[in-house]
Amino acid sequence: MRAILIAAALLTGAAPAVLAASASAQAAPAARQAADAPARSPQFERDRRSILAQAGEFRVHFDMRENVSFRADYDPLEEQLSGGTEIVRVVYDHGDRISLQHILVMEHGGQSIVVKHWRQDWAYQPETVLAYVGDNTWRTTPVPAAERQGAWSQTVWQTDDSPRYGGVGRWTYENGLSGWTSGPTWRPLARRDAVRNPVYDRYLGVNRHILKHDGWVHIQDNIKLSGRNGGEPVAIVQEDVINSYDGSTAFSPKAGDDYWAATKTYWAAVRDAWDAAIARQGGVHVEEEAQTGAVTATPLMTLADKVQAGELTTEAAVSQARAVIEAATR
Repeated sequence: MRAILIAAALLTGAAPAVLAASASAQAAPAARQAADAPARSPQFERDRRSILAQAGEFRVHFDMRENVSFRADYDPLEEQLSGGTEIVRVVYDHGDRISLQHILVMEHGGQSIVVKHWRQDWAYQPETVLAYVGDNTWRTTPVPAAERQGAWSQTVWQTDDSPRYGGVGRWTYENGLSGWTSGPTWRPLARRDAVRNPVYDRYLGVNRHILKHDGWVHIQDNIKLSGRNGGEPVAIVQEDVINSYDGSTAFSPKAGDDYWAATKTYWAAVRDAWDAAIARQGGVHVEEEAQTGAVTATPLMTLADKVQAGELTTEAAVSQARAVIEAATR
């Protein structure tokens, strides 16, 4: 599956020749707010502009390094560097709820290769957040009133719109920086680690999204832990991840935008199906495979490819996708 090949290339630093990226004129204007959204404070409006500033076209640099081992028998991994190009599009902007879809746009051998990537959903003063609790399980978790006041949740979804992690934090504007910092957030292993069958099986991470003059940066401080056999999680190693999104005007996003235009109705229905499964159970359990992530990834991504290729109608693909999600979340 092409998604697996491109993801593997990005995470090993063996990516094919990539395009540069640029801030997109097609992204929704940063100041746009839904007409039915309530009036908010200047801080709220500034937060919204900061979130929407992450939309555009970017050359992405991935830098992952394990720094401190907490076990005598574990040696930290060598630094992993890779890169790619990615467009980020506004899926919806309802004022106090914003969704941004990332799409990889790669060029190899004169051909564009497009892969739907991760999605980030933002909600202002959320009453709940979908949190990872271990064992491939996510639960809808209440956010105490004091923690949600003036805060935004960020929920991150995988390539097939299955959940990855959710956290709550606040945007701040000190020392010349516009940045959002989450509280400690649990999450499952990323593919880059899962394929190695490591001794750890989860992360506890703090996320920061910081705007910069030419884009933005996503900084992660991850503690990798082992919590197998139902025991108390034990720290193995600390990892820093710095993913820089540098805007550029050096490539055309057309291939990515064409994919999104052809498949966004399908993906909207997929999101609705995941939301329904989560609402029905107060969370969701989805088995994962090291190579592909959630077991739903390959069938759901393949259905989208068939929609774009004209091999399936959107309606037929949505019907099959709902069956895939239902079977995986029983």
